[in-house]
Amino acid sequence: MGFSLRTLGNFSSKKTNTLDMTEGSIASLLVMFALPLLLGNFFQMLYNTVDFLVVGNFVGKEALAAVGSTGPITNIQIFFFNGVATGAGVVISRYFGAKNDAELHTAISTAIVITFAVSAAFTFLGIVSVPFMLRMMSTPDDVIKEASVYLRIYFAGISGLLIYNMGSGILRAVGDTTRPLIFLIITSILNIILDLIFVIIFGWGIAGVAFATIISQFISAALVLLLLSYSTEVYRVNWKSLKFSATHMKEMLIVGIPMGIQSILTAFSNVFVQGYINFFGSDCMAAWGCFLKLEQAIFLPMQSLASASTTFVSQNIGAKRNDRVGEGTKQAISMIVVLSIILTAFMYIFSSQLIGLFSHDAGVIDFGVYFMKRVPFFMVTNAVNHVLAGSLRGRGDSAGPMVIMLLCFVLFRQLYLYIGTHISNTIAVVSLAYPVGWVSCCIIELGYFYFRWVKKARLN
Repeated sequence: MGFSLRTLGNFSSKKTNTLDMTEGSIASLLVMFALPLLLGNFFQMLYNTVDFLVVGNFVGKEALAAVGSTGPITNIQIFFFNGVATGAGVVISRYFGAKNDAELHTAISTAIVITFAVSAAFTFLGIVSVPFMLRMMSTPDDVIKEASVYLRIYFAGISGLLIYNMGSGILRAVGDTTRPLIFLIITSILNIILDLIFVIIFGWGIAGVAFATIISQFISAALVLLLLSYSTEVYRVNWKSLKFSATHMKEMLIVGIPMGIQSILTAFSNVFVQGYINFFGSDCMAAWGCFLKLEQAIFLPMQSLASASTTFVSQNIGAKRNDRVGEGTKQAISMIVVLSIILTAFMYIFSSQLIGLFSHDAGVIDFGVYFMKRVPFFMVTNAVNHVLAGSLRGRGDSAGPMVIMLLCFVLFRQLYLYIGTHISNTIAVVSLAYPVGWVSCCIIELGYFYFRWVKKARLN
């Protein structure tokens, strides 16, 4: 029996690969949805983390600082597009929950058309904006050349990441988190192999890790597109009858654009945070970059349960199961708070060992341990932020979390940095910029969620 591309769409012919979250135990459904997504987020994080490990151990701390300083720049486009993908997922989840196959197909087709258009635009904008963004961050002379090389290659291949993110978002909207995970595992392993080949054997330096990343991302995009094309499920994409609906696009953008604006302005704000970090030199830059990669590990459960909460709420609203909506949010928050506390303690206890994975330079390790023993204690508040925001977006309320997060992650954070560094320009002051945004956001968002949704539901 030979292998066929159709096999990609039929990993299991005996059971469906979708997950209906409108019936059954809420906690079990959230866990069933979130666990594969958590593993998927972990492997997606590996793309850039492996770049860090390879560059830090085989190229040098200047290259490590270069890769670390590019995160805020690449995140501007990625976060914005992920907002659009989230909006698409909310719309698709509702039609799936309502069992409306015709509208489901139209929504998926529209999402794919949007993705290809945005991919072309972001490739061009990313490449041409590299010099401006690096100068705006006050990137040091010993770092700017390698950062430019990495970014230009990365943006040249960014469409692979965007296509995969939208494709996997479509699958998650109907409850399928397992197969996107399988594709990520495959391409993450490939990325590690290519990193080692391009850097150690070919000696391509920072360009090697950039090429390894985009090649792996293109393969993950190809796999998810093949799955959507050859699936036997209700979400199968028929390329011959692909159509675009302005109505469906509007529905997606109502949810997605506020999240995208919030994400892009927050990422843009973080470019300025990086500028404050850059003032303290390449050791501090490299350490901050290492810390941010480790910080992402704590964020993985938040992101997974926030996505689970969004899909859960969207499907149940589509099925008119409003009784399950509030309870799902409550249980998601309880789980993520416990996980965040455990992971924060782990980062504190093993701070020097974790930073040592990326660099053996004493200066980098000293700065890294300093960050690890201060910032993570506030991250439990950000856990609550993400789950609440995910639940609000599942309700179709994307404007509320956008305004709150922009107020806290952009305005409050930048005001704090401006005033704080004028009083005392020390790394202690700068390192608390993220927690200031997290804590203020948590307080405001809890109040908004209660008065906008909880109190209103009780009155009704």
